Order: sequence, then C-alpha cells, then structure tokens
Amino acid sequence: MSNTLMSVQVIPKAPEGEHPYDYVDMAIEIISTSGLNYEVHALETTIEGELPEVFALLEKLNTELTARGAESVMLQIKTAYHPTGITAAGILGKYR
Repeated sequence: MSNTLMSVQVIPKAPEGEHPYDYVDMAIEIISTSGLNYEVHALETTIEGELPEVFALLEKLNTELTARGAESVMLQIKTAYHPTGITAAGILGKYR
C-alpha cells in the first residue's frame, strides 16, 4: 500500500496562440505513464505512491512540460503522508 496521496493542479503558461489545456493534457499523459495509481478530477489529479515517487513525478511534470514548450509551470499540490499506508479509496469509500 502506498504511503502518500498527492493532489496536483497543473497551471501551465502556454506560448502565445497555444491553449493551456493542451499542456494539462500532456501532464495527465505524463502522470498516466508514471506507473502510479491516479484519478483525474475536474480541478486536480490525485496520485498514490511512495513519497519519493510522487515528488519525483512533480519534478518530471515541470521539466517535461517546459521541454515540450510551456513557458513555465505552476503546480498547486496537497499531500497526505501516512507511513502505514493511505489510499484514495480508503478515504472516499463511504461516499461511493
């Protein structure tokens, strides 16, 4: 079981004439290829993993999106760390 939940909102600065949502789509693609469990929501994506994995993914989002053309990237993140394990399903189970 993973010990960290992280929710991330990606706010890219797209070059003139490009739409920021294109970079949000790229961010979701990067997250989906990370091998970590994730769930896309309207305003953020929640990811489950080990603490070093989720922080490495943050670095990758920044570097990959700028390498693909974003002028800059802001990430708003929330993390929950529980050494014995935490999952989104465990938190949200009673609501689903």
